[in-house]
Amino acid sequence: MLRWLTLLLALPAILNAEVITVTSQNFEQTIQANELVFVNFYADWCRFSQMLKPIFLEASEKFKDSAPGKIVWASLDADKNNDIATKYHVNKYPTLKLFRNGEVTKREYRSSRSVEALAAYINKQMEVTVQKFTEKNALQAAHNPEKNTFIGYFNNENSVEYKNLLNVALFYRDECEFMVGIGELNFPGEVPPAGQAPRLVFQPSNKAVNPNQIPFAGDFATYEYLKQWVADKCVPLVREITFQNAEELTEEGLPFMILFKKRDDKVSEKTFADAIIREIPDQRKSINCLVGDGSIFKHPLSHLGKSENDLPVIAIDSFRHMYLFKNFEDINVPGKLREFVLDLHSGKLHREFHHGPDPVTGNQAPDTEPPPSTFEKLKPQSSRYTILDKTEL
Repeated sequence: MLRWLTLLLALPAILNAEVITVTSQNFEQTIQANELVFVNFYADWCRFSQMLKPIFLEASEKFKDSAPGKIVWASLDADKNNDIATKYHVNKYPTLKLFRNGEVTKREYRSSRSVEALAAYINKQMEVTVQKFTEKNALQAAHNPEKNTFIGYFNNENSVEYKNLLNVALFYRDECEFMVGIGELNFPGEVPPAGQAPRLVFQPSNKAVNPNQIPFAGDFATYEYLKQWVADKCVPLVREITFQNAEELTEEGLPFMILFKKRDDKVSEKTFADAIIREIPDQRKSINCLVGDGSIFKHPLSHLGKSENDLPVIAIDSFRHMYLFKNFEDINVPGKLREFVLDLHSGKLHREFHHGPDPVTGNQAPDTEPPPSTFEKLKPQSSRYTILDKTEL
C-alpha cells in the first residue's frame, strides 16, 4: 500500500509517460494502427482503478523502445466513453483487454496486477506462436498429441496464406498449437507443388472423441474464412470447466449446462457431445455446454444431492439455481435434452422447482426450492473489482 501511495504522488513527476488516453473519438483509429493495444478500462471513482494506474504506467515504460506500431498501452475512462465500454462488455473496473490488429482478443487479462506480471504478459503476447520446421522428423517429434494442433504445409513463407495463418494463430494461441512445415523437398507428399494452394490440417488431441485429422478445404487466402474455420475447431462445442477458467466462463453471461463425470470417462463425454450436436445446435449462443471432473467439483454435486458414485450427472446452473437432469440415460431419448434446455429459457424449470410440476388437476402442488447456484460464487470478486450493477443473465 505504501508503494502504491508513493507512486500515485509521484505521477506528475514521471516523464516519458507511455500510457496514452483513448476516447470514443480516437479508439478505433488507435487499435487499427497498432499491432497490439493493451487497454485499461477504468473509472475515476473506483479505488481499484486508482490503485492500478501507477502500476500500469510503470509497466508500460518497459516497452517505450518498442518499434512504432508494435505495442501501445492505453487507458479509457469507461464512464465518459460508455459506448466503447458497452461494445466490449465491460461490467467491472478495472478491466484489462488486449486488442490485436484491431480486434479484441478472446481472453482479457486476469492475473496479478504487478509491474512484473503485466510486462511478462505483454512480452508473452509478442512472441511468435507458430512453430516452423524444415525437417519432417523434427515436426513429428515436436508435436504434442495431447494438444489440438493445426499443421500447415507451405513452399515458402512469402504468401498471403502464410501471413493469414500467422495472424489467426495469434488469436488462438492459448487454445491450440500451430506448426508449419516449409519446403516441398522437406515434406514430400505434404507440401503442394509450387503454384498450388498451401495445405492445412487440423489434428485433434488424442483426448478428443474423434481424433481423426480434418483438412481445410476453403479459401486459404480469405482471412475471415480461415479464422472462422480455425475458431470452430479450436473452440469446441463442449469445453472443460476447471477452477482456473470458471471465472472467465461466468463472464460470458450464459448459463452452464455441465456434465459432471469421472476423470477418465470418455464414453459419457462423447454421448453428451453427440446429444448437443443432435439436439441443440441452435442454442450455442444461449447456453455454455461444459464438462467437469466430478472429483474436483464435489461441492456442486452435493448441492444436487449427488456424489461421485452417481456420475455421470448433468445439471444446469443459471447462476441463481441448479437444475438436475434427472436421468443421464434420458440423454438418448430424442428431444429430452432439448426440452431440458428450452424449459430453462421459458422459465419452466424455475417455476416447477418453486411450485412443483404443473398440476394436471385443481390440486396445488407444494412449493419446493431448487439448490442454489454454486458457480455464481466463482464470478469476479469484489476484493479485486468494482462490479457494475448489471443483470448478466
